[in-house]
Amino acid sequence: MTNKLAELLSQRDWLMADGATGTTLFNMGLSSGDAPELWNEEHPDRIATLYRGAVEAGSDIFLTNSFGGTRSRLKLHNAQDRCYALNKLAAEIGREVADASGRTVIVAGSMGPTGEIMAPMGSLTHDLAVEMFHEQAEGLRDGGADVLWVETISAPEEYAAAAEGCKRAGMEWCGTMSFDTAGRTMMGLTSAAMAEMVEKLAHAPLAFGANCGVGASDLLRTVLGFRAAGTERPVIAKGNAGIPKYHEGHIHYDGTPELMAHYAVMARDAGATIIGGCCGTTPEHLRAMRAALETTPRGPAPSLEAITDALGGFSSGSDGTDDNGPKRERSNKRRARD
Repeated sequence: MTNKLAELLSQRDWLMADGATGTTLFNMGLSSGDAPELWNEEHPDRIATLYRGAVEAGSDIFLTNSFGGTRSRLKLHNAQDRCYALNKLAAEIGREVADASGRTVIVAGSMGPTGEIMAPMGSLTHDLAVEMFHEQAEGLRDGGADVLWVETISAPEEYAAAAEGCKRAGMEWCGTMSFDTAGRTMMGLTSAAMAEMVEKLAHAPLAFGANCGVGASDLLRTVLGFRAAGTERPVIAKGNAGIPKYHEGHIHYDGTPELMAHYAVMARDAGATIIGGCCGTTPEHLRAMRAALETTPRGPAPSLEAITDALGGFSSGSDGTDDNGPKRERSNKRRARD
């Protein structure tokens, strides 16, 4: 069966993804430390409102409320045995919203990191990670997700395990990593190394890229790194709405809708095909991004100077690909299981 996302990618030269899940849910009353996934059952109306906000702002793709939906993450809330059900609910609510939109909108089943450290640096084995991602994937698939969406991964081993979990569920997928440590992921992967890794996977993603991280400037530098590596696979850019600031007991992101509109156009011109926002990105930001993408002619890839002039400075002097950034260190020691 032809995947709907693959069809859209063949018809359009850019697609808009959604914005922040956590930011929106916190604004709806979610408390810090609570599991957003439990709201799929307790407050399905609020989750539907979350999804509709992205759709009405112009998103072609929205992610389900299932980022922390692996058994290992849900165990922190004594909900590990509800993994399948909570993920299925997340997708079912999304399916209803997408089908009622009157246009083709992709329901992407969000799958975040397990929260465990992969062997040999940690205790999570490949087989256990695959099993966790597979269980989550089956719930999202059975709830009606069009595609799976692995996001905010740091370790290549976990990315590969997620790919296998998606394959076992018979689902196509997309996957992003977070480049938040001097141009590398927390586990030391560069944009060039990710582009190379993706092509070696037995079940490669429909699209790959970066999300979250430090800020919009850094994320665009990573996108340029993907393209410099020579990849022809569609690239995803989901940057945060500016930099987080702590104000009166709450975290706020300083990126304005105007800034995110500039970011969206620059992401497209840098080579991204799927463009959205991450932390701090509201429907207001998304509307500005959609308008800018529709009205601004395509231009040449932005220079690093143009990016910093429009979006602010980089968090580090290196994007990690010049060997000046931090490198991953391997260890044969295993972390004791809690």
